[in-house]
Amino acid sequence: MSFRAFRRAVALGLALALVVLRYWLLRLHGSPTMERRAQWMQTSCRGILTALGITYRVEGLPPSHGLVVSNHLSYLDILILSAAMPCFFVAKMEIDGWPYFGKAARVGGTIFLDRSSLASATTVAEQMSERLKLAVPVLLFPEGTSTDGSQVLRFHSRLIDPATAAGIEITAAAVHYVIEDGTPEQALCWYGDTEFLPHLIKTLEAPGFLARVRFGRARVYPDRRTAADQTHAEITSMRLQLSLP
Repeated sequence: MSFRAFRRAVALGLALALVVLRYWLLRLHGSPTMERRAQWMQTSCRGILTALGITYRVEGLPPSHGLVVSNHLSYLDILILSAAMPCFFVAKMEIDGWPYFGKAARVGGTIFLDRSSLASATTVAEQMSERLKLAVPVLLFPEGTSTDGSQVLRFHSRLIDPATAAGIEITAAAVHYVIEDGTPEQALCWYGDTEFLPHLIKTLEAPGFLARVRFGRARVYPDRRTAADQTHAEITSMRLQLSLP
């Protein structure tokens, strides 16, 4: 492990300890509301990004409510998007079992989906409907998995339905990684069978890393399939624009 990686690993450990401390300080004022949990998550993710040496740039206006749909490159997206705005994530059930991070995600208001269960999808849709009433957006990765960034996979529309059925605004968001030394974005994507720990070490070893997040304009769509197709096209276009010099 290089000195850079070692230094970042130590900083990450301190940042994770501060996450716990901030949560217990939050609890001193009573049981935190869901909105305050999302704000705690935002502060926590900003600290973790600093420890990892990751900077982020937000383009466009992050929404304060409604549904946000985004492309998905890595678990790093969660840190980056949460740093950009308080929000609740819809994530795969496996994350709930991760040491430390699963508990932190649950405390921060993450809704967990068992992708193999139709009953779970129904329950998650109901939970999303309730969260969409709050003044904090819900964030969904409708590709259903993280990718190597070479393309935006076709969006699954089922969990977009809670927003379209209620006439709630949906905002498209595009995430793009820029590595300082010109290394392709794919090097930091976490996809396929890549193990978490080796990927984290690679991230700690990486040179300067900028994450760009671009938000589109909030829109109301007539149905979930239209929303899925049009936000997919919008995100694909924004990703192309973000990749240009």
